[in-house]
Formats: sequence, structure tokens, C-alpha cells
Amino acid sequence: MTNNLIQLAQQLGETLQRLGWQVTCAESCTGGGIGYAITSTSGSSSWFKSGYITYSNEAKHSLLGVSEQTLIDHGAVSQPVVEQMALGAAKAAGANVAVSVSGIAGPDGGSAGKPVGTVWFGFAINGEVFTDGKCFSGDRHQVRTQAIEFALSRLLKLC
Repeated sequence: MTNNLIQLAQQLGETLQRLGWQVTCAESCTGGGIGYAITSTSGSSSWFKSGYITYSNEAKHSLLGVSEQTLIDHGAVSQPVVEQMALGAAKAAGANVAVSVSGIAGPDGGSAGKPVGTVWFGFAINGEVFTDGKCFSGDRHQVRTQAIEFALSRLLKLC
């Protein structure tokens, strides 16, 4: 856990506490890293609701309500999937804010259309959804760390 990630999580917590909101996360390629960063912050139990690690398509569907057809049509690493993940997590957790992430951390799994490092993010803020797609460079650890940092940073800006 880098100092920057801890600082971002602390800032997010301060912002959410000020707003009286709670956050949840739905993670795939980051494998719980966002939740880990958040819960590394003292007092996070007052603003962190829950986390979902939905690595498989089945988990995305059964836990978060992601449409099987959306997964078939677009693949797990796509804008429509992270939208549905974020909305599903917010609903399941009863949270004002949700962040979702799905990507290809590597070293395998990439394609011409979705190279290793491709990561999609969804942010649900009181029912409104924002998405971002990024392509990070580096090894598996670096891609995942960059994804966690981006998710926390972007979430902080949106709140």
C-alpha cells in the first residue's frame, strides 16, 4: 500500500463523511485492492459500506445483476458492464456511492481490441453513472496499483 493510496483514501473518507454518504466497491481485476485501501483508513467503518470481489462473469451476474447478455455482447472488460456493476453494487449495499472496476491486468488475456492494461471504471453517485476507460502500462502489479489509484482519485473528484 503506497502512501499516495492511503492519502487518497483518507481524503475520500473526509469528503464522504462531510456529505453523510457511504461507498461500496465492485472489483474484478483489482481483487479487493480498492476496499483494502479504503479500510486501511482509520474510521472507514463510518463511510465504507461493503465490497464485492466479482472476478468471474457468474459473480458479476449473480451478485451485482450484470446482464448475461451484456457480458456476452461486450465482454467483462467494457463500459456497459462497469455501469451495471456500479449500479448493482450501490443497490445491493444501499450506498450513495459505488465504484466498479474490470480490466485485463496481464500478463495474459489481452487482445488487439483490449490489450493488457485495459481497465474500465464505473462510478455511481446517487444513481447517476460515470465511466472511464484507461490503458495502463507495466506488469500485473503496476496495472492493478494504477487502477486502484485512478479509481480513488476519480471518485474523490466526482464526490
